Amino acid sequence: MDAQRITPPRHIAWSTDTVDLSDPFPRTWYIRQVLLHGRVEDIRTLDFAVVARLLDDLNLPDHIYDLWKRFLATRAAQE
Repeated sequence: MDAQRITPPRHIAWSTDTVDLSDPFPRTWYIRQVLLHGRVEDIRTLDFAVVARLLDDLNLPDHIYDLWKRFLATRAAQE
């Protein structure tokens, strides 16, 4: 994900028309929204290195956190 302004799909962000991904707070919020509500095409836009770095700070429900933790660990082991 490049540092830029994006127009998120409505199923991700219904309260704003743009998200500035160069700003850490909205970027973290957007990543959380994608992990919670994203579709395959939304998840594909994420930088998994950034997701791995932020995962512990995203305050995700346990079952979603565990899923992403396992996915990222498996992915890292294959690289």
